[in-house]
Amino acid sequence: MKKYFKMFSLLVLSIAAVSTAVAANYDLVINNGRVIDPETNYDAVANVGVKDGLIAVITKDKIKGKETIDAKGLVVAPGFIDGHQHCIEPYQYRLMLRDGRTTLLDTEIGAHGPKLDEWYKRREGKAPVNFGVAVAHEFARAEVLDGFKDWKHLYTPDAAQSRSTKEGWSKTRPTLEQGNQILALIDQGLQQGGLGIGSTVGYMRAGVSAREIFELQKLGGRYGRFIAMHFRYTPGDDTTEVNGIQEMLANAAALGTPAIASHFNNPGYNMVHELLVRMRERGYNVWGEIYPYAAGSTALNAVFLEPEVWVKALGNKYEETLQDVATGEFYTQKSREEMLKKEPTRLVLVYKIPESAIVDWIKMPGVAIGSDGMPMIPDDNLTWDTPFEDLPNTHPRTSGSFATVLRVARENNIPLMQAVSMTSYNYAKPLGEMGLKSMQVRGRMQEGMVADITMFDPETVRDNSTYAKGTLPSTGIKHVIVNGTIVMKDQEPLKGVNPGQPIRFEPVKSKFEPLTIDGWNKAFYSSPIDSGGGIPGWEMH
Repeated sequence: MKKYFKMFSLLVLSIAAVSTAVAANYDLVINNGRVIDPETNYDAVANVGVKDGLIAVITKDKIKGKETIDAKGLVVAPGFIDGHQHCIEPYQYRLMLRDGRTTLLDTEIGAHGPKLDEWYKRREGKAPVNFGVAVAHEFARAEVLDGFKDWKHLYTPDAAQSRSTKEGWSKTRPTLEQGNQILALIDQGLQQGGLGIGSTVGYMRAGVSAREIFELQKLGGRYGRFIAMHFRYTPGDDTTEVNGIQEMLANAAALGTPAIASHFNNPGYNMVHELLVRMRERGYNVWGEIYPYAAGSTALNAVFLEPEVWVKALGNKYEETLQDVATGEFYTQKSREEMLKKEPTRLVLVYKIPESAIVDWIKMPGVAIGSDGMPMIPDDNLTWDTPFEDLPNTHPRTSGSFATVLRVARENNIPLMQAVSMTSYNYAKPLGEMGLKSMQVRGRMQEGMVADITMFDPETVRDNSTYAKGTLPSTGIKHVIVNGTIVMKDQEPLKGVNPGQPIRFEPVKSKFEPLTIDGWNKAFYSSPIDSGGGIPGWEMH
């Protein structure tokens, strides 16, 4: 009798739970979609109820809400997380939404440390997507070594000015005093909640010692935060590329700190991926990202495009590999030298790897997507309403990276779960493991998670941007929800709807410890060593 009574009680409770789910008045209901969650491998047609910005229920039962979206035939996926976006501005938000992105993070260059809090305040209540930023190694060097303080944008777009005026940020070895000043500026940004440290050391071949990189990672480690590196020797060959990432990974292993291999889609990528996978198997929080294009984009005066590197060392020809973004013309060594005198930071496309490699990248488990989307220059007169066709040309990754992944996966029979993982979970998971609470509740389609949701047609989703016209929006991504609010409906981004939230850490006290000769020697050597007046690796040469 007790057995039957227990079964009856459970049945009553189940009916009550179903009745509650059906009766609940959700803020938003998504019916009949194919719900995919990369963390649990859940993949089923179900209904989703959203309440107070969170996913309240995922169920096969009928549910009702104040607003309803019929997602029949659509994939209902975690909102796409772009961990490497250099332009977080209103004129690009529509392109980002059309590509399904709900979170934009500038992790590779980042914001100037002392200005980080101001960077966040400029965007609060004004963004349809979530936004976050790392602390810029490059800008700290520009201030200390070049005296550059004209921070108009406070983050990546300022590089067009700092890189075109002086070269100390790239080519000068700091003294011990200057090294401490650089670290102190970065520390200010970490205190203010910066996601980690962004380093473009690949642009600083002569100026940055191994010691400087180690100290950067040590400083970030005191806060438990990553370094994201455009690592040394990139772009290079399949030996130098790997050597560059090994520097960062060796430091991460020695210090026990998180690390991101920024856009490792270059020669040697298979070796880099194996290093990342094997280190994760041993408990290290290291990961990497790619953008699904054979060409990159950078400034014309990038140090690795100098003839000694690009032509003599790497064996490339400007006429085949270096293309002007605006005109579409390929450079010669002579025309490059002429343009450098006029516009040293002019944007170029850099062809560096076969198209066939893209399929390999999208098959690699555990890899995230970071678009490396670029600012559009000039940008002073660009707004939300600027027609797509009137936007200045840029690399197509700015507009189409995430739709490209989904299209390439479809065309090459790569499992949809793999592609969705790359677009969302593979960035959210390691950031969450780093202690970033806002990423512990994103990148997943689960009850209790933040309702950042992207809905797309798996049969038609595609990129449309090209190298000739990089601002054409993606198609097949129908609806986007950010923090429970619809920001794009029926492929139309909604102007003035700005539920985006800051992705950052809470402010903390400084953890910076200035480097000293005595402190260095006593910490690591049994007896003092005369280093000639500075920490080895910091002094000028």
